[in-house]
Amino acid sequence: MLDRNHSRSAFARACRVIPGGVNSPARAFGAVGGEPLFIQKGEAQSLVDLDGNRLIDYVGSWGPHILGHGHPQVTAAIQEALVRGTSFGAPTEAESELAEMIVDAVPSVEQVRLVNSGTEATMSALRLARGYTGRDIVIKFAGCYHGHVDSLLVEAGSGALTHGVPSSPGVPAGCTADTLSLRYNDAAQLEDAFRKQGDQIAAVILEPVVGNMGCVPPQPGFLEACRELCTRHGAILIFDEVMTGFRVAYGGAQARYGVTPDLTTLGKIVGGGLPVGAYGGRADVMASISPSGPVYQAGTLSGNPLATASGIATLRVLKETNPYAELEATTTRLTQGLHRAATEAGIPHQIAQVGSMFTLFFNPDPVVDYDVSRRNDTERFAAYFQGMLNRGVYLPCSQFEANFVSTCHTTADIDQTVAAAAEVFVTLS
Repeated sequence: MLDRNHSRSAFARACRVIPGGVNSPARAFGAVGGEPLFIQKGEAQSLVDLDGNRLIDYVGSWGPHILGHGHPQVTAAIQEALVRGTSFGAPTEAESELAEMIVDAVPSVEQVRLVNSGTEATMSALRLARGYTGRDIVIKFAGCYHGHVDSLLVEAGSGALTHGVPSSPGVPAGCTADTLSLRYNDAAQLEDAFRKQGDQIAAVILEPVVGNMGCVPPQPGFLEACRELCTRHGAILIFDEVMTGFRVAYGGAQARYGVTPDLTTLGKIVGGGLPVGAYGGRADVMASISPSGPVYQAGTLSGNPLATASGIATLRVLKETNPYAELEATTTRLTQGLHRAATEAGIPHQIAQVGSMFTLFFNPDPVVDYDVSRRNDTERFAAYFQGMLNRGVYLPCSQFEANFVSTCHTTADIDQTVAAAAEVFVTLS
C-alpha cells in the first residue's frame, strides 16, 4: 500500500476552501473510492506525490504531455518567455508563429484564433457556426464531451458521465432546446436527422476519436458520412480535436483518417501543458469572427506569451523528431500485454487504441458508443485502479477516460505496468 498521509492532509485542507477539494471533477476519486493524490512534481514519464511515491504516469495532465513532464526544450522556452513578461494584452509575434505551425499541420485550418481552454474553443466554434450559417440546431453525439458549454452538456462523457450527471443543474432548458444528441458511430441516425431538419442544422460537432467515454475509434465510414451529410445540407462539420490534435498524428485525427472538417477545436498539446485552446478552419468561415466579421469572441489572456512559447516548443520537437510510429509501437506493446494478462485471468474486457491513446474497458462487448460504454463494469475498474496505484502506476481515475503514453515511457515502464496489471487481474477474477 502507498503511504498517502501527506496527500490526505492536503485533501482535507483543500476541502475547506475548494468545493469537493478539487478544481475539476476529473481529479476527484469519487468513481474509484478514496481520496486523490496530491502531486509534488512531474519528471519525464513519472509523477511524484507529496508522500514521495514515484508513479508511472498514463494521464499526462489528461493528454498534453506527449513529450513527458519537464521536457528540456519546452522548459527552456517557458523560462525565456517568462523573463520577457507574462501577459501584455497586445499582439506578439509568438502568437503568429504558433498559428502558422497549426495552419501548416492541420488540414482543415486556414486561419486560427487562440483562446484559453478547450471549452472556450468549442463554445466559440459553435457560435461561429451558427453565426455563419444563420441556423440554430447543433448535433452532438452521446458520450462526446466538448467542455462545460451549456448547450453541449447533454449526455456528455468524461466527468459528467463518471459522476452520473449527463445534464447539469443550472443549464436552462432553452440552452439545450436546439441541441440534438445522437448515437456515436450511427451514420443512419445522423442521415435521418438531416432528412428531417437539414435546413435548420448549423453544425455537427464530434470527437473524431472519442476520449471521454473511454477511447472509442470511429467505425469505418462514419466520419466520411458526417462530412458528406454536412456538405450536402450546408452545415458546418466541427472536429473537436482538443484531445486528438497532435496526439494521434501530427495533423490530428483528420490527417490520420483523411476526413477534413470545416472547423477544428484544439487544446492540450498546442499549449505544451499550459492553459490554451484554439479553433480554426476555412478562411471564409473564420472571416465571420470579430473584428473581421460580426460574430463576437474575445479574451484578455488569449495567446498568452508563456502558453504560446510552450506550444511552439512542443510542436517544434514533435515536427523535428516525428515520434508517432515509435509512440504507437510502445502503446501497442502495452495494450497487447494488458490484453494477454486480462485474458489469462479470465477477465471480460476490450481494449481500444488509436496511436498513443488507449482504454482498457471492463466490458465483454466492443465499445462503439455511449450505450455500450455505460455498461462498463465500473466496480471492477475501481478495484483495478486502486490495485495499479498501489503498484506505482497512475491511471485516469475513471473508466470513461482515455490513457496516454508519452515519448518518455520506456520498454521497462511498459513491462512493469503489464506485470502489475497481471497481479491485479488475479485478484479481480
